[in-house]
Amino acid sequence: MFARMLNLQNMLLLLSTFFLTSSTSAQPKISDTIRLLEEIKVMSYNIHHANPPSQPDSIDIDAIVRVIKDQDADLVALQEVDSGMERSGEGNQAALIAEKLNMYFYFSKALNYNGGEYGNAILSKFPIEEGSTYQLPNEPEANTEDRVMSTGKIRLPGGNEIIFGSTHLDYKENSPSRIRQIKRVLEILKEMDQPVILAGDFNDVPGSETIDLLASAFQLTCSNCPPTIPVIEPVKAIDFIAYNHPQQKFRTKAHKVIDEKYASDHRPVFALIELLK
Repeated sequence: MFARMLNLQNMLLLLSTFFLTSSTSAQPKISDTIRLLEEIKVMSYNIHHANPPSQPDSIDIDAIVRVIKDQDADLVALQEVDSGMERSGEGNQAALIAEKLNMYFYFSKALNYNGGEYGNAILSKFPIEEGSTYQLPNEPEANTEDRVMSTGKIRLPGGNEIIFGSTHLDYKENSPSRIRQIKRVLEILKEMDQPVILAGDFNDVPGSETIDLLASAFQLTCSNCPPTIPVIEPVKAIDFIAYNHPQQKFRTKAHKVIDEKYASDHRPVFALIELLK
């Protein structure tokens, strides 16, 4: 009976991938593990549509999967995710990665591109009870790409709920759109009743207005943040993980930038966040 249930769940996941839309909720793959969660392993990864920079015409989903699997991440914020694009092939990359890792996923389209969709995603070992996509504003006449924030309501083992978000802000130098976007992100998350963990590619460095605004409302998991780009000999930190807990029950236990030079043009960021009693 249990095997038949798993087969049915796998069929449902395949169907959900086939009929994927721009914002797709995950389908459960396995029974939820019941355990007391004392810490959360969080990763942020701009995956460069799974295109290794050293292989310009290649798509290597398995390389991204290996990086995430090696860290045994509980929650992963992905940026630069393709869905059904000519350049990256059939299927939604968030769905493909989630399938290989046996995780839940939620994908948010930022824009249409190259015959498909491009955006952010979240992956979770735990059920995503509610996924949301928030359009972020651009400065008028700035000729800025559309950006979004993906969020999911995550039910942790033991029953606690958190909001987990992934975002990717405008990349242009001294971008007024990026400031408008981070302000909107913070406005949205301020209205959340649950503790929030936000991760992403903020395209700005510590000490900038963007990151100062983020740090005014959230606790970054790094103080002297290691660089994340370029992937070979990185010099700038622009990828971050941050959190806000109404009862101050999150604490950073560890933060690192993973020494991974092949899979993407960004190095992934990993944080161990302790849940205080």
